[in-house]
Amino acid sequence: MAKANKRQALGRGLSALLDDSINVNESSNAVVGSVVELSIDQIEINPFQPRTNFNQEAIEDLATSIKTLGVIQPITVRKIDDKSFQLVSGERRLRAAQSVGLTTIPSFVRIADDQESLEMALVENIQREDLDPIEIALSYQRLIDEIGLTQEQMSDRVGKKRSTITNYLRLLRLDPIIQTGMRDGFISMGHGRALVTIESRADQLAVYEKILAKGLSVRATEQLTKENKPTTPKRTPPANPYTESKLNIYKKIFGDKVTIQVNSKGGGQIVVPFSSEKEFQKITKSLQSED
Repeated sequence: MAKANKRQALGRGLSALLDDSINVNESSNAVVGSVVELSIDQIEINPFQPRTNFNQEAIEDLATSIKTLGVIQPITVRKIDDKSFQLVSGERRLRAAQSVGLTTIPSFVRIADDQESLEMALVENIQREDLDPIEIALSYQRLIDEIGLTQEQMSDRVGKKRSTITNYLRLLRLDPIIQTGMRDGFISMGHGRALVTIESRADQLAVYEKILAKGLSVRATEQLTKENKPTTPKRTPPANPYTESKLNIYKKIFGDKVTIQVNSKGGGQIVVPFSSEKEFQKITKSLQSED
């Protein structure tokens, strides 16, 4: 008989350890800051849920665990009124619990306004290990856009280096097709970090197609993106005012290709390019005629 009771308690998971003496409907203030057993019917889905993809297979695995061991980790909810609560985090656990027919679930209850609820949901979401890089990047971006956090503040909230946050945010510069490919697992974050160095989205897609077609590694992708980058032509420094007036004179003598380059100290050089021996002889004759 003792073994049967022990097995039953194990199957209830965290519920077996909770104090059932609190009546949620009558003592709503008492449950704030506590873990209590709430009726699933009293819990609304979080409208601020940052997560958009739920792996059904993972939920089914979680449901199997809950059916055997019960809910081990409580969900987090915020109190709306005396009889209703809103989910802050733990939607997968809630879905899995519903799928195995549970009518109640262990819940940590707290008070939070809409902004605090969104921030808690986003921060909790970022710290999960099973998120794809784009989902994390979008959560960081929402913390910037909707909560007004700086990257330094986010670093403190989520316990990540600022450089890490920056690397995730840069992924949002990728073409949406590539972002979808990363979310679906066709490429890794390493591939994405290499692709984001390409400014043109058309060029990004061209390299992305090569990655998929040839199964390129991250290192091979990095090399390919380097080869894909256009070379930036060297810019000729503008002539200083005291040389600019003479430039046209030199062009009449030596041709339009002549340039005058001046450094920050006022010194410089007159550059007279030539493409052949014949052109060099022509320039030489021009100098001699000036003498």
